[in-house]
Amino acid sequence: MRRNHLRAEYRAPTVSPLPRGADMVRAMIDTPHIALPPHDWPAFPPGLVWLVGAGPGEPGLLTLEALHALQQADVIVHDALVNTRILDWRRPGTRLEYAGKRGGKPSAKQRDISLRLIELSRQGQRVLRLKGGDPFVFGRGGEEAQTLVRAGVPFRVTPGITAGIGGLAHAGIPVTHRDVNHTVTFLTGHDQTGLTPTEINWEALAKGSPVIVMYMAIKHLPRIADELMAAGRNAAESVAIVSNATLPQMRVLETTLGAAAVDAERHGMEAPAIVCLGSVVEMRKSIDWLGQLRGEPPRDLDPLQRGGAAEAS
Repeated sequence: MRRNHLRAEYRAPTVSPLPRGADMVRAMIDTPHIALPPHDWPAFPPGLVWLVGAGPGEPGLLTLEALHALQQADVIVHDALVNTRILDWRRPGTRLEYAGKRGGKPSAKQRDISLRLIELSRQGQRVLRLKGGDPFVFGRGGEEAQTLVRAGVPFRVTPGITAGIGGLAHAGIPVTHRDVNHTVTFLTGHDQTGLTPTEINWEALAKGSPVIVMYMAIKHLPRIADELMAAGRNAAESVAIVSNATLPQMRVLETTLGAAAVDAERHGMEAPAIVCLGSVVEMRKSIDWLGQLRGEPPRDLDPLQRGGAAEAS
């Protein structure tokens, strides 16, 4: 029997008088007598390019170091997936330059973006290159860093929470569970040409990784699912598709590998989305914490059917 469970996730009700994520950060900026916590914050001299991860979307998941960079930058070169609320936290007078790259839409060329970073650096600007998620996880941060090195431009890197971990956690799905997997594989659904990467060894992937987390995979989900099933993965294996992870409009579709492509289209699951394959998806039935904060009971207290073994070990 096909398992298919779609539920729209919305912001959980406030359960504490303390400010939540983004509100707490906003208070730190807006209140004159409250600054960033005392710390030896990195210098941001003129000419430096700072590659920073903005996290999976929710502003409260931005790192303090990223916030420090926002408050110091002269110009911010940002991607399409950076939340505009985060951009609002820049200091007055900071210039914004859009460098978004979205599949199937007119986008800036990667080479042009890298050359622009070099140009701004040589103008003596303090350049914040702000990317969704983590700049070094399918974010082309490594390519940009290489270009900066070749041009002799100084740079710094601040990681961010990647959607393949933080976005799934927000949906109540752990990417690792000791009763399910000791390995996890992250893959991208398309390469520089916009097609599914030809370098992927589907047989090795299917047999070697109990949990597979896929970025930018919605467009090519039919082929990806077919390749994995042809390589031995069970069509009935659990899949979750998380669209707009961590944001108020987040949607989660629970389905199976064999039905994922059809279900994703039927339910209008759109990019940006993370696709997770593996038994860890079953944990959502127990630890969908957003649903529980809204008063929804767990659907299954023991989705892995371990009984009391977990508590005893």
